[in-house]
Amino acid sequence: MPAKSSTKKMTSAEQRDLDTKIQFIEGLVRRDPDYVDALQLLGDHYTRRGRFSEGLHVDERLARLEPANPLVFYNLACSYSLTDEFERALAALHQAIQLGYRDFKWLAKDPDLKKLRAQPGFEEVRGKIRSLQKKSRE
Repeated sequence: MPAKSSTKKMTSAEQRDLDTKIQFIEGLVRRDPDYVDALQLLGDHYTRRGRFSEGLHVDERLARLEPANPLVFYNLACSYSLTDEFERALAALHQAIQLGYRDFKWLAKDPDLKKLRAQPGFEEVRGKIRSLQKKSRE
C-alpha cells in the first residue's frame, strides 16, 4: 500500500462515495479491531476526507500492531504532521527510516509533510537521508 496523501480535491459525489467506504470499513474494524489491511484503508480514507485526528488514532493503532513496518511509521509521521505534532512526527519519521523506508523522492514532496519539512528539526532528517543516499552510491 502506498503512503497516503491528503491533497486531492474531491467532488461532492466523491466525498459521499468515500464516506460510504469509511462507514463500511469502520464496520469491519468494529468486528475485527486488529484487521491491519482494513485499518490501513480506514486511516487513508480518514486522511483523504480531512479527518486527521481520526486518521492519527488509526495510525497509532497500526504502529502498535505493526511495529516493524516502515510504511506504518511513515504514515504515522504524516498524521502527526497534519495535526501539528511535529516532535512526534519527527520521531515517527526517524523510526520509518530506521526500519527501512527509502522513498526519499516522495518524502521530499509529500504534501502531508509540508509543515514538518519547514520545522528546524527536519534538518536532521535531511542529513540522515543524505548519509543513506551517499552510502547507497558507494
